[in-house]
Amino acid sequence: MKRFLALATIILASTAIAQNAPPPIESVTVSGNGRVTVAPDRYTFTVGVQTVSATVDDALRENNSRVSAVIAALKKNGAKESEIRTSNFSIYPQQDYQQGQLPRITGYQVHNSVTVTRDKVGDAGKLLQAAVGAGVNTSSGLQFEVSDPTRGRDEGLRAAFNDAKAKAALLASAAGRTLGRALYINEEGSSQPPPIPRPMAMKAEIQQEVPVEAGTQELNFGITATFELR
Repeated sequence: MKRFLALATIILASTAIAQNAPPPIESVTVSGNGRVTVAPDRYTFTVGVQTVSATVDDALRENNSRVSAVIAALKKNGAKESEIRTSNFSIYPQQDYQQGQLPRITGYQVHNSVTVTRDKVGDAGKLLQAAVGAGVNTSSGLQFEVSDPTRGRDEGLRAAFNDAKAKAALLASAAGRTLGRALYINEEGSSQPPPIPRPMAMKAEIQQEVPVEAGTQELNFGITATFELR
């Protein structure tokens, strides 16, 4: 009998707690995106010198001389030593292939390239011109970048939240409900589209300065948010 009364007391207490507990919060979870357009403030380009000669020594000697002239020209026109780095160096034999015979080495090709990364976007054309004028004969292009990923962050996140809230309000209205406070917000991070390489054209007659345009870049911000439904 005592056991029965104790069990009945526990059940009644549990029922009372359940009746007094607040109802579960109903919610809707959506994603939001915000886009911000910013101007690039950094550029990178890679230029190189390719030489070919009958011997490795001759090809290397000529290449070293021309690359040294390119680096000197870059520095003379404002590039710092810390902004210039060797990005590739290679030596390849030039071979003559004839049917039924082993390939015969006819010469050697030496290639040395340097990459320039600089925050002064307005100098891009001048430095490219200086490199070409000093003896560059290969290039992998020109890229403009946004150096600080936090630029435009506040505006982008605010736009992403407003986008998420608008979606949630629409869904709430469609369900015959109203939107309450934001219960949970998670930043998904920002993304920057890869920079578009801008090829250089090597011409016999070089202009006063290589014309370049930095343009703008779009930064994307995303969030996931949960809103209360009322």
